[in-house]
Amino acid sequence: MATQQQATGGLLGRLNRGLMPIEDVANLLAAAAIMALMMLGVLQIVMRTVFNAPIDGYIDLVELSMASMAFLGAAYTQRMGSHIRMELLMGRLSGRALWAVEAFGAALAMFIIGVLIYYSYGHFLRAFTLGDTTIDAEYVTWPSKLLVPIAFSIWWCRLALQFVGALRLVADPTKAPVAVVVMKDVAEQAQDEIHEVMGDDADLPEPGADLGGKS
Repeated sequence: MATQQQATGGLLGRLNRGLMPIEDVANLLAAAAIMALMMLGVLQIVMRTVFNAPIDGYIDLVELSMASMAFLGAAYTQRMGSHIRMELLMGRLSGRALWAVEAFGAALAMFIIGVLIYYSYGHFLRAFTLGDTTIDAEYVTWPSKLLVPIAFSIWWCRLALQFVGALRLVADPTKAPVAVVVMKDVAEQAQDEIHEVMGDDADLPEPGADLGGKS
């Protein structure tokens, strides 16, 4: 398990805290899009089965919503360390080796996302210039296509902060982690989740404590 480190740390810490609200808003928009699509799906079923009057352009609306659901929450997921990670390998590393691998991974991801930003912006620009629309209801597609480079740009910024944060720890592993993902074991992750629900005053056993009762 992993969690994003939010410790303060000069300019890097300020940039990290400044990006967090943007990621939160993007993630909330993605969640709102999912909820809206669920409600639209229910309405489509009711209208089709009960009133025999399906929503015009329903399939087109589903297609246009894909970008917001798939990409707007990517930066938030990156920050929280909730994406797929090779923790079986990473868990065996520590110190400079760990942060060097983290920096390499962030740099590689920055390159890939940078390429995707370039080409996705090109797709948006072409759709905007040509007035591209969906096939059925003829909704314009450029707003949906614009969300892709925007979401990828936020994601790229998060990766850049993690890259700098990892390089900072490669130089000096004794510093407090800032803007990087810190792996936690199952017990620590469970304690953090309980604290989030019950508050900081929750009376919890120490990690590794014997929780078995006497027979």
